[in-house]
Amino acid sequence: MIRSIDTLLVPIPTIREHKLACTVMREQVLVLVHIQTEDGFAGWGEATTIGGLSYAEESPHSIKTNIDTYFTPLLLKEQPSSTAKAMQLLSLHITGNRFAKCAIETALLDIEGQRLGIPVSELLGGRVRDAIEVAWTLASGDTATDIAEAKEMVAQKRHRIFKLKIGSNPILDDVAHVLAIKKAVPECRISVDVNQAWTELEAMQGISLLEAGGVDLIEQPISMRNRAGLKRLKDRFDVAIMADEIVQDPQNAFHLASEHCADVFAVKINQAGGLKAACLIGQMAHLAGIELYGGTMLEGPIGTAASVHVFATYPSLNFDTEMFGPLLLTEDILVRPLDYNNFGLTVPTGAGLGIEVDTDKVYYYAKRSNITLPTMSQPNAKSGKFATES
Repeated sequence: MIRSIDTLLVPIPTIREHKLACTVMREQVLVLVHIQTEDGFAGWGEATTIGGLSYAEESPHSIKTNIDTYFTPLLLKEQPSSTAKAMQLLSLHITGNRFAKCAIETALLDIEGQRLGIPVSELLGGRVRDAIEVAWTLASGDTATDIAEAKEMVAQKRHRIFKLKIGSNPILDDVAHVLAIKKAVPECRISVDVNQAWTELEAMQGISLLEAGGVDLIEQPISMRNRAGLKRLKDRFDVAIMADEIVQDPQNAFHLASEHCADVFAVKINQAGGLKAACLIGQMAHLAGIELYGGTMLEGPIGTAASVHVFATYPSLNFDTEMFGPLLLTEDILVRPLDYNNFGLTVPTGAGLGIEVDTDKVYYYAKRSNITLPTMSQPNAKSGKFATES
């Protein structure tokens, strides 16, 4: 039985400004869910989004409010006997709230994996890869800074795939910025993320120039509402066109796949509504002949670990991932950081998510966010993590 569910807002500064077409980030507010059971297990989930309400319809504060007000009372009252029944219960009574549902499902799967002694990836069908390659986003906004950063990443064997955030400047300025970086690191794969900033006509101009300059991937160049336009761009250009914001829950992804609106799907566990939903989207894309890319909402290490458990199960992942969120933060909330090495990230092998959260640090940062929290009590006997008064 579920003993308690705590939802924590944990703000952590970023190592530098992270500029997108829709916002500029200087800190990331992690939304963490901590579920404890009567038999002594503790699971963690994450529902992090980008830039408050500038990117998605759920914000850190709305996620916490909805989980505390609607999700928690329902789960504590009904006490579903499995993760699947819990998610069915939430779907029956709560509309939308994909990010919040993802966090709850992640924490429950973490507990389920711990109880069975197996990694979450095995609960999702089984991993076919033990490590994933990770792209790095160059988002300082300055060409010389981005080139220096890219070269340093390659030299350190941290990243050799780079994504550039564009769309907030005139098209020719953005293209010049991207192509200068491509020229400086010609051996590296370069993609751009427009974050829906262009009109369809602007996209035709921008993509034509980027394709001629050797850019490898164009992510969500136009509005997510213009599905037909995205397909027209995919059919017009040889460079791969990737759908991102437009890829949401499995039903939405099914229509995109059936109409083959993009060459590549960026799959994000929060945007999909959970780990199992993200697996389903990956399966549909694979069956439709659409390539896959492991996307991020710039989650911290909990959401990142959950994501790589999903991506490790994909039959193909030819466009790799961008699971660099923890590397963008100035603080780590795990006892042992995730294992980034040789241009990639090792998929955790321990039971559940395979990570150990530094509970003291999480609650310390959460208290600094001025959110009222439960009172801390003694460490849980089985998990070694702190329990809370419910």
